Amino acid sequence: MLSRTADHLYWMARYIERAENTARMLDVNVQTALMPQNAEAEDNSWRAMLSISELQEQFASQHAEATPDNVLNFMILSPDNPSSIYRCLQAARENARAVRGTLTTEVWETHNTTWLELQKLMKDGMPTKNPSGFFEWVKHRSHLSLGVTQGTMLKDDSHHFLRIGTALERADNTARLLDVKFHSLPYNPRRPVTETEAVQTDYYHWAAILRSVSGFEIYRKVYRDVITPARVAELLILRASMPRSLLASMNEVCNVLESVANDYSGDTLRRAGKLRSEIQFSEIDDILQTGLHAYLTHFLERVNDLGNRVSRDFLVPLMN
Repeated sequence: MLSRTADHLYWMARYIERAENTARMLDVNVQTALMPQNAEAEDNSWRAMLSISELQEQFASQHAEATPDNVLNFMILSPDNPSSIYRCLQAARENARAVRGTLTTEVWETHNTTWLELQKLMKDGMPTKNPSGFFEWVKHRSHLSLGVTQGTMLKDDSHHFLRIGTALERADNTARLLDVKFHSLPYNPRRPVTETEAVQTDYYHWAAILRSVSGFEIYRKVYRDVITPARVAELLILRASMPRSLLASMNEVCNVLESVANDYSGDTLRRAGKLRSEIQFSEIDDILQTGLHAYLTHFLERVNDLGNRVSRDFLVPLMN
C-alpha cells in the first residue's frame, strides 16, 4: 500500500474517533455541571477540559474567560481549534475524500453525510441549544462510521490502518477522559464537607464518567456493587473485555502492528508489546498507590510516542 494512502486512512479514523471522544469528554462536564457545586469548582472543571486537551494558550488568545459557553463553542464549533468537533469531522471527511477510491461507497457516503448534516445542525443552532443532544449525534455518527467500515471494507492493509488509527486515538482519549477526575474535583477541597456529601458527589461524578464511555451497564454486570473510583479505574484501564479500556486498545494496536509489520517497524512493535504487557500484568492497587494521574500521564506520553513511530515507519511524515 502507498504510504500516502495509508496516511489518509489512518488519520481519517483518528479524526472521527477524536470527534467522538471530544463529545464524550464535554458530555461529562455538562453532566457534572448539573450537580451542586460552587463557582470556583465549576470554573476549574471547565478549565480542566482545556488543560486535558492542551489547549489553554490557544483558548486564552481567543477568550477572556473559561465560561461554559466559551469552552463549548471553542471545543465544538471553532474553526481555529484543530481539535474541535467541527475541525475533526471536516478533517475526517477530507481524508476520506482523498482516498475515495480505496473506500467502499458506504464508508464514503457515511463520512460525507456526517459533514453535510453537521452544516445543517450548526445552521439550526443545535450545538448551543442542545449540547447533550448534539453529543449523542456525534457519537451515533462515529458508531455508524465504525460499523459501516467493519461491515463493508475488505480486511486488507486499508482496513488495518483504519483499525490502528482508531485504537491509538481511543487509548489516548480514554486516558484523558479518566484523568478528568484528577484535574477537576467534584467538590471544593477547601470547603469542609461531610463524609456522606463527599461520597454522594463522588458517586455521581464517576457514574457520569462511566456513562460517557458507555460503561455504566458494563460496570454493573462486572462488579454488581456500588461505584468506587478504584473499580472504575480498573474497568477503564485493565479490563480487556471493556471495549474502550486501555488494555483493549493496546491489544488492538499490537495485533494490527503484527499484521502490517515491515522491515522498519520491529522497534515500534516491541514498544507497543511492552506497554501492553505492563498494563496486562498490572494490579489496580499498585497503580493507585503510585498515583493514577502520574500513571495516565506516563501512558499518554508512550501512546504519543507510538503514534509518532507509526507515522515514521508506515505513513507520510507530515503534520496532520
